[in-house]
Amino acid sequence: MSSDAWLVVGLGNPGARYEATRHNVGQMALDVLADRIGARFSSHRTNARVAEGRVAPGGPKFILAKPNSFMNTSGGPVSSLVRYFDIDPERLIVLHDELDLPFDALRLKRGGGHGGHNGIRDIARALDTPEFSRVRIGIGRPPGQQSAADFVLKPFASVEREPLGVLLEDAADAAEALANDGLTAAQQRFHGKQAK
Repeated sequence: MSSDAWLVVGLGNPGARYEATRHNVGQMALDVLADRIGARFSSHRTNARVAEGRVAPGGPKFILAKPNSFMNTSGGPVSSLVRYFDIDPERLIVLHDELDLPFDALRLKRGGGHGGHNGIRDIARALDTPEFSRVRIGIGRPPGQQSAADFVLKPFASVEREPLGVLLEDAADAAEALANDGLTAAQQRFHGKQAK
């Protein structure tokens, strides 16, 4: 595998039933990145759908992957991808939903705790390290008494659709920035930025 490759994983649940739900916002952002590199996802032996390419000639190679597993068991496919493509976990970027951020916010981090996110917890356990980058895509907290489990499996509201498009573009930009510019520069660019 070329040394300039980055593995970018979008978390979510498989199947049409979950495609447009808040829990799948990481995979929605990955679709934006796939469009940019002009690549289509296809089945891969690692129990994931994979697309590969470069956003710009001479730029880093991106291996984009959507695990076929449910969110809470993302670790198996991600560890298989890391092994198959011989990617150091430090060159892994995971795009995922984040309840603890307002709907239009992004945060980037490397390492640290999972913050109660079961997909991130499972990946850190499978890789035996938390030292990978995350693009945390804010989906906000459920309104009223609605449980978080129900909230994340609901589609975005119609009033959220337009800002969602901007948020997904920003998340794809953030993944590119992590690969091209490093964590600190990417954080300076995206922290505090909100979809308009």
